[in-house]
Amino acid sequence: MRRLGIAVVGTGFWGQRVAERLNELPDTELKAVCDINPERVQQFSKKFGVEGYADSRKLFRRSDVEAVTICTWSTNLATEAARALKAGKHVLVEKPMASTVQQAKTIVNLARRKGRILMVGFVERFNPGVQRIMSAVDKGEVGTLVSATARRVSKWPERIGDVGVVKDTAIHDIDIMRHLFAEDPTAVYAKAGNLKHARFEDYAQIMLTFRGGKTAFIEANWLTPYKIRSLIATGSEAIMSLNYLTQEITIETAGQTITPRYEWEEPLKLELQHFASCVLNNEEPLVTGVDGLKALLIAEAALKSASKCTVVKFE
Repeated sequence: MRRLGIAVVGTGFWGQRVAERLNELPDTELKAVCDINPERVQQFSKKFGVEGYADSRKLFRRSDVEAVTICTWSTNLATEAARALKAGKHVLVEKPMASTVQQAKTIVNLARRKGRILMVGFVERFNPGVQRIMSAVDKGEVGTLVSATARRVSKWPERIGDVGVVKDTAIHDIDIMRHLFAEDPTAVYAKAGNLKHARFEDYAQIMLTFRGGKTAFIEANWLTPYKIRSLIATGSEAIMSLNYLTQEITIETAGQTITPRYEWEEPLKLELQHFASCVLNNEEPLVTGVDGLKALLIAEAALKSASKCTVVKFE
C-alpha cells in the first residue's frame, strides 16, 4: 500500500499533535517538520526521526513530500499555504485559513489553477457526534430543523497571539451551522468585545439567519472558568444535544429522552485520515477551500456587525 509523504509546518501546540497523529496513521509517512524556532525544529526532528527545516521554501522543494499540513499562527497561514501550493503540494491548512477574505480567495484560486487539494482544518466536522446529528437531520429524524445553538467557551488560551475569539473558535461553529443547515446564512447580527484582553475580542454572541426563518445562535468566549463545547439542534419532532468533548448525544422527543452509547473516536485522527485518503485517491475533501473561505467571510461579517451594531446581510 502506498503511503502519503507529508510534512508539518508549524510545531506549536496543534502542530505537535498533528505530527504525532500522522506518525501513527498507516496511510501517511511523516517526512519532515518545519518551524521558525530552531530549537523546536531540532527537538521535533529528533523526536520523529525526520529532517527539520527553519525555512519552509527549502522543505517544499522535496519531491518526496506530496502534502503538507499548515499549523502556523493565523497571520502566516495564507503565506505558507500559497508557498506549498505553488510548489505543487496538496494542503491541509488550519482554520481560519487566512487573515482576510481576499487572502483566502487567493489560495482557493491558486489551488484550482494548480489542480491541488486544499482542505481547511475544521476538525469538528469529523467529530462522530456531529456526524450522527447530521445523519439524523438528513434522514428527517428530528423533523424540520428549526434552530441550532452552539456554545464554545473557556479560559484564555495562552497560545493565541494574532486573532480574536471569533476567528479562532467561533469560526468552528460558523462552519458547523452552514453544514447543519446545508446552506449559507442570509444575514448575521453579532455582539462582541473585550472584557479582559485589550488586543482582541474575547467574547462574542452571533446570530445567523437562514431562509424560512431558521436561526443559529453561537456563543464564544475566553472568559469562563472551564471549557464547554456543545451543540443543540432543535427540530419539530426532536431535540438533539451534543457534548463535543465526550461525544455524548441526548435525544429528546415528546415521549422519551435517550442517550445512546457510542465508542469515543478522536476527530483529529479521523480528519487526517480523510485528508490522506483524498490525496491518495484524488477525491474532493469533506471540507474544501471554499468552505473555509465562506466561514471566514461570515466571521468577518460578524465582526463588522458587532463594530457597527447593525445587521449585515449577504447577497
